[in-house]
Amino acid sequence: MEKFRQFFNGVEDPRTGNATRHDFYEMLTIAVFSTLSGGQTCVDMADYAEQNEAFLRGFMRLEHGLPSHDTFSRLFRMIEPEPFAKALSRFTSDWAGMLEAAGIRQIAVDGKALRRTFSRAEERSPLHLVSAFATESGIVLGQMAVDAKSNEIRALPALLEMLELEGTLVTGDAMNTQRVASELITGKGGDCVLALKGNQKALHADAKAW
Repeated sequence: MEKFRQFFNGVEDPRTGNATRHDFYEMLTIAVFSTLSGGQTCVDMADYAEQNEAFLRGFMRLEHGLPSHDTFSRLFRMIEPEPFAKALSRFTSDWAGMLEAAGIRQIAVDGKALRRTFSRAEERSPLHLVSAFATESGIVLGQMAVDAKSNEIRALPALLEMLELEGTLVTGDAMNTQRVASELITGKGGDCVLALKGNQKALHADAKAW
């Protein structure tokens, strides 16, 4: 739990008063474990805690019992998304590093629109996310929403800033073949293979390529 707390330094508990009965970091840990086990909702988090209570009590106090799905829901409605996303990225990057074999780690970056996130009635376009995927461990290391008035070219640098890239090989399609992206990757100790626009060749960029 102490190491987990370190990952989430900088993420403030938004709750006050009696709402803080359940430990903030214990709730985040349960939420992450539930998600890694296939959970998708706050109900899944509460169910995971109930089904794995004996396991969780091996390293958690759970002083006031198990959080309910409403308790999880209130927390995640209030928590600041940006610092939480950065902390989660630190956690997943570290975990991915422990799972991957020695050598260069590959991170694939790509943008996708989420199904059923559009609304014709509200004239709302689908939510578009740029994701960084650790291919060896099968973990999404981070995601960044694309601004409605922008595109993934602008979102990619913000996503890369969140990641530890030392010793990694970052791959991307033609959309992500941008000078700012390659310079950011190499500046953080990584290498990149980015598709050239208009053909199927690839560009290998290192610190001297530009």
